[in-house]
Amino acid sequence: MKQTISTIGSRLRQIPVLGPVFSRVSQMERVTLAVIAAGALAFYAFLGLADEVMEGETHQLDERILLSLREPGNTSDPLGPPWLEESVRDLTALGGTTILTLVTAAVLIYLLLIGKRLTAFMVFVSVAGGTVLSSALKWGIARPRPDLVPHGMEVYTSSFPSGHSTMSAVVYLTLGALLARAQPQQRVKVFLLVLAAAVTVIVGISRVYLGVHWPTDVLGGWALGAAWACLCWLALLWLQMRGEVEPEGQGPAAQESASVK
Repeated sequence: MKQTISTIGSRLRQIPVLGPVFSRVSQMERVTLAVIAAGALAFYAFLGLADEVMEGETHQLDERILLSLREPGNTSDPLGPPWLEESVRDLTALGGTTILTLVTAAVLIYLLLIGKRLTAFMVFVSVAGGTVLSSALKWGIARPRPDLVPHGMEVYTSSFPSGHSTMSAVVYLTLGALLARAQPQQRVKVFLLVLAAAVTVIVGISRVYLGVHWPTDVLGGWALGAAWACLCWLALLWLQMRGEVEPEGQGPAAQESASVK
């Protein structure tokens, strides 16, 4: 197994453009890149899923899953006690425009204060680009929201892809990868990346539970958001290779210590 991985690594280093990037990043960043790149491959699945959605091929499966989350004989009542539904409303707000805007703004201000203008610009491009992409696809596909069950909250846009799922993937995966770069300990890196992925998954599930999205809307949002986050991550690695972004594990504290020396 180790020999196979080593062989694959050697071949990747020989690729004209990606080879230098692969050889310059650490093992953890290779794993991170591979995981998010898997999300980028899901972009192709997104295209296939979008095609199936527009042809109505997923409607029966969407209906079965959505109804399975409701009390039998009462589609207005989600499964579980009342406090669970209230908790899910709180959790779904983590993918809302207001929360994501506040989180992004706070991160941008922090990066600017510590002199990371290029990194701040990359975060802005990632979030703004993801927002435009999600909105354009919603407008173009124009899938109606679920009408089988009462909505657990107000909705104003089309259904596919789920904006909450898309932007949660974009924002939390991008910020999780960014924070992981500044951590020298791999267990901290893993925690940050797992946390980012977990929040993204929770937000998506909450949209289906509240009846405001079809399950395939959420799957499409996850795939699209992960693909866009992967592209932005690749751009950040490219800038790191050129020396325009600080290397992995070199956070503000490390840089300050280096400057003092």
